Amino acid sequence: MKRNFAPQAERLRSVIAREKQIPRLFDQARANLNNSPRVFTEIALQQLPDTVEFFRKDVPEAFTEVKDSALLAEFKRSNEGAAAALQNYEKFLKDTWLAKSKGDFRLGAENYRKKLLYEEMVDIPLDRLLEIGFADLHHNQQRLKEVAAQIDPKRNPQEVLAELQQDHPKPQDLLQTFRNKLSELRDFIRAKNIATVPSEILPMVEETPPFERALTVASMDTPGAYENKATEAFFNVTLPAPDWSAQKTAEWMQGFNRGTIASTAIHEVYPGHYFQFLWIKSAPSKTRKLLFTGANAEGWAHYCEQMMLDEGYGNNDPKLRMGQLQDALLRDARYIAGIQMHTGKMTLDAAREFFIKEGYQPPAVADEESKRGTSDPTYLVYTLGKLQIMKLREDYAKLKGDSFSLKEFHDTLMLQGGVPLKIIRQAMLGNNGPTL
Repeated sequence: MKRNFAPQAERLRSVIAREKQIPRLFDQARANLNNSPRVFTEIALQQLPDTVEFFRKDVPEAFTEVKDSALLAEFKRSNEGAAAALQNYEKFLKDTWLAKSKGDFRLGAENYRKKLLYEEMVDIPLDRLLEIGFADLHHNQQRLKEVAAQIDPKRNPQEVLAELQQDHPKPQDLLQTFRNKLSELRDFIRAKNIATVPSEILPMVEETPPFERALTVASMDTPGAYENKATEAFFNVTLPAPDWSAQKTAEWMQGFNRGTIASTAIHEVYPGHYFQFLWIKSAPSKTRKLLFTGANAEGWAHYCEQMMLDEGYGNNDPKLRMGQLQDALLRDARYIAGIQMHTGKMTLDAAREFFIKEGYQPPAVADEESKRGTSDPTYLVYTLGKLQIMKLREDYAKLKGDSFSLKEFHDTLMLQGGVPLKIIRQAMLGNNGPTL
């Protein structure tokens, strides 16, 4: 739909071929479902109305240049068939399956340990990982307290943060606010010799696709490493839904305050995800171009949020630092809640409260984040990867001594591709020392 890799008519034929298979997909889903967790069914029910709207509105709008009447008639039939299949499935989930959804979303400690080992090459015991997570949480809470005192020493951090959360654009201005940030960030990277900028092309800032709204605040959709035709990249931002209450909209926009807008733009675009994916074409092997671990990608993007401010972005504005620390606390809460929920030490409701009380998140964000953790159990990779990169940088600086250059460190790291950070330590330091 959105990448112009071929004429619209040719792409529409591909759409039709896929849409014709969608009703059978949901027949298989009905047959395959087996005691799913209730929260998974609830999330599906939250997503499905937007997905139906996506087919009925967004998909046709993507092919307005097609004039072949026979092709358009075939598309109308396949598209309506897809939308109807989605609606029927939504009815099935609501009327039949929700009451039967009594499964357990938890992985259990052993599966959680194996998931980290096989995906991230992390073999640290879960108890020790929790100690590391709580230590970082408490460190960032203390830093937030110190920065809040710079803004207003007479109020506690939560009160200062509550006021800063009201400093956000109107929903209709949010996308343009992000667009205005991107070239500024790119120019800062170049001016401060933070890293080599591989391309001048900015990503397009768009609203998050309807089918991704339920668990996504913002995201990057970048072309693959071997793409040479449809090279567009999309920075997606989730706007409040038209049918939300005024209170929910207000709470959601608190998560897009001035500080977190800067932090999010850094994380998703410069020099976070988009920047790293621009470097992927330079990775030295097919494996390094195609394989991406969570701790590498998310750890890098999260590391950048702090690193950019440490290097002077924002001229030491404490309000921007508050936003960066609020986002750091969000990732700390993910880290801890993910382990605790999936090892049976924290309920979904307790996780939601943890995001609010310990992670300093608005209720609407806490609700989404706790639900996300049920199906994204190792979303600790943000903080885990950031801490691994910070230790790698510290050890690399010791190795290089007076010749250490931040730009050279970042460029060398980017050239390694998306492999586990344990492998990158071996390549950059020549040893298999501890990653944390």
